[in-house]
Amino acid sequence: MSRSVLVARLDNAGDVLLAGPAIRAVAAAADEVVVLAGPHGADAALLLPGVTRVLQWRCPWIDPEPDPVGIEDTERLIGLVRDEGIDEALILTSFHQSPLPLALLLRLAGVPRIAAISADYPGSLLDVRHQCTDDQPEPERALSLARAAGYDLPAGDEGRLAVRRPLPPARLEPTYVVLHPGASVPARAWPPERCAAAVEALSRSGWRVVVTGAPSEADLTARVAGHRGIDLGGATTFAEMAALLAGAAAVVVGNTGPAHLAAAVGTPVVSLFAPTVPAIRWAPYGVEHVLLGDQDAACAGSRARVCPVPGHPCLTSVTADDVVAAIGKLAGDAP
Repeated sequence: MSRSVLVARLDNAGDVLLAGPAIRAVAAAADEVVVLAGPHGADAALLLPGVTRVLQWRCPWIDPEPDPVGIEDTERLIGLVRDEGIDEALILTSFHQSPLPLALLLRLAGVPRIAAISADYPGSLLDVRHQCTDDQPEPERALSLARAAGYDLPAGDEGRLAVRRPLPPARLEPTYVVLHPGASVPARAWPPERCAAAVEALSRSGWRVVVTGAPSEADLTARVAGHRGIDLGGATTFAEMAALLAGAAAVVVGNTGPAHLAAAVGTPVVSLFAPTVPAIRWAPYGVEHVLLGDQDAACAGSRARVCPVPGHPCLTSVTADDVVAAIGKLAGDAP
């Protein structure tokens, strides 16, 4: 009898990529793995090994720009899940998110077995209520839930991040570095003028520098690339971005989705990491990386979306020369 398991991760692309090892653990035993993702994470879910299908739903208690809660949208989700004939669900969340609202909807959709990490009393909403330390890398936290539900990685799978292969053809010949100036929230972004200075400094060091970003960040990437960088802002699909990062010698990026995509393709990361969330949970996982930024700054642990400290000192303390040195440590000298 075919067994279909739903794995939910309803936030951003990076969060979905970090769920990859847990999803592969489920896929090793299930016949089908259906991922329930939000609009910011669906493209990442499609790239994950082990995923059969992706359902998309904008979650009103997780999405940063949620639609109003409505009965029609709620019933649509219940119908989508019911039509899939799901046998079991794993709800993956960050430490500050509750799985219980989604567990309720999945119960109404007829899912007979539901597992999640929950500090709150779940009543009859969960069959597997897992508890664990939050101070561990996010992929390991998610994998601990999969194991509690009875799923583990197959022999030979080391639990690193990964994407489906083959990726689209490379757009550039090696050797280059990628600088991604944007971030999912402003508090995690290195100031544009510092990014532009890093492009100049890396170029003077002999590197070709590719600047990437979403279509909405076209003005930012053009400003940062200047006359020396190669501006590919808005010019790549998610899969093409993975291929571009895979061909890079290293990637310079904040705590945002492309940092985790770089880790998933095995490319070293210069991580411009604002300590608004702990690095132990969200730093690039399973790849060589250099962490830049004051991890003891006043904003540490605040989960702020906009920097609460005038001047954004945790990241303005990082200079272009710091980035050049970090690239040298990870990738050596420019060819």
